Amino acid sequence: MDINKKDMRFITHILEYCEEVEQTVERFGDSLEVFSSDKIYRNAVTMCILQIGELTGRLSDEFTNTHNQIPWRSIRAMRNIAAHAYVNISIPDVWETVVNDIPKLKSYCQNVLSEN
Repeated sequence: MDINKKDMRFITHILEYCEEVEQTVERFGDSLEVFSSDKIYRNAVTMCILQIGELTGRLSDEFTNTHNQIPWRSIRAMRNIAAHAYVNISIPDVWETVVNDIPKLKSYCQNVLSEN
């Protein structure tokens, strides 16, 4: 399937933010304990999650409906929680996103880009 250029740009940027999360984890350490205790670490990762969610909201309906293997609405919802309820955000939930969801999203974006 041919994806429009605008969606391809957004997927490219989402991939870049996934890679930035990965690099941040490499820099600070793959540990919930460190993540929980280091505000700078959390802020760096959360900013990337905010950006990913923002970009997700800009993807066309055609793209998100066709590529429904990824929970685009949940990604957007996570962005809204991080942006509007940051003081109440669950650190373990963010960590779960970092270690489980971001790698899957990264892989998915790489596959989409390589197929087009």
